[in-house]
Amino acid sequence: MSTYYQIFGGKVNAVSSDPANPVKGQVWFNTTSAAMKYQSATTSSAWASGGSLSTARTLGSGAGTQTAGLAFNGQNPGGNVTATEEYDGTSWTAGGNMATGREQLGGCGTQTSALGFGGFTTTVIANTEEYDGTSWTSGGNLGTARNALVGAGTQTSALGFGGSPSPTATEEYNGTSWTGGGNLATGRTQLAGAGTQTSGLAAGGNLNPGNSAATEEYDGTSWTSGGTMATARIQLIGAGLQTSALVFGGSIPPGPAGLQSATEAYNGTSWSNETSMSTARSQLSSASAGPSSLTAGFGGNTGAGASTTVEEFTGAGAPLTKTVTAS
Repeated sequence: MSTYYQIFGGKVNAVSSDPANPVKGQVWFNTTSAAMKYQSATTSSAWASGGSLSTARTLGSGAGTQTAGLAFNGQNPGGNVTATEEYDGTSWTAGGNMATGREQLGGCGTQTSALGFGGFTTTVIANTEEYDGTSWTSGGNLGTARNALVGAGTQTSALGFGGSPSPTATEEYNGTSWTGGGNLATGRTQLAGAGTQTSGLAAGGNLNPGNSAATEEYDGTSWTSGGTMATARIQLIGAGLQTSALVFGGSIPPGPAGLQSATEAYNGTSWSNETSMSTARSQLSSASAGPSSLTAGFGGNTGAGASTTVEEFTGAGAPLTKTVTAS
């Protein structure tokens, strides 16, 4: 039988704090907590409660990762929200306000380099704003003003697609301006998105009328059909990559009874059911830039209006540090 030394080429290290990026199977002794630890992986997916947003919101947008997330814009009983909040995996703190309060916008990027575009104020708008981790500044306008669209990619290489009044439209952003891309085969609004500018994913949405379970994949030029979701729904949210995506939440109209907690994972070919969210909701935002195995959903409509609720998803196989115990 191979020993730890033979596999890793070293002895068990004594350290004052856990390693930042341990590999699966790595063992160490934490002198601060006087505990032997090792790196394992989760065996099944799960949702857990995260720190609540300071500002309740629905129909907003999000960016970043589970431990460096961003929530911006949206709507609550006070009207359209301009507030931005930053998440460290535990709690939210205030960031710079957006210039334009809006709802149903597209968003993507990271906590320190995010993009928000389109949406609805008292009318459908084309405005784009860029976030640098401190403040928002104006970017190039969408070619087609619309709301209820979705975004993917980064601040300097973004994809915006779907929405009203141009539900098949796709546009690509280069950090300065938007240009037209290949149209979606199935026009839709209130859909979920994931991936990058050259490897995007569209899932679900409102066909007006009807709910979609259809998936489309973008290669930087055109959209082609992908696997069909198990649950057709609107107002859902996505995260991850085209070949490893997650969608969750949403609604099957009419009424609060149609709110969804269902979570589905995509492997580039087909969808599979994952553990459902604890709180069914629609119109939520996500830490869309994170891997599908480690993301977060925040805000949304839980049936009683705008929410501050945050849930964090950990997928099967995600890294997990465990402590060795003796009995």
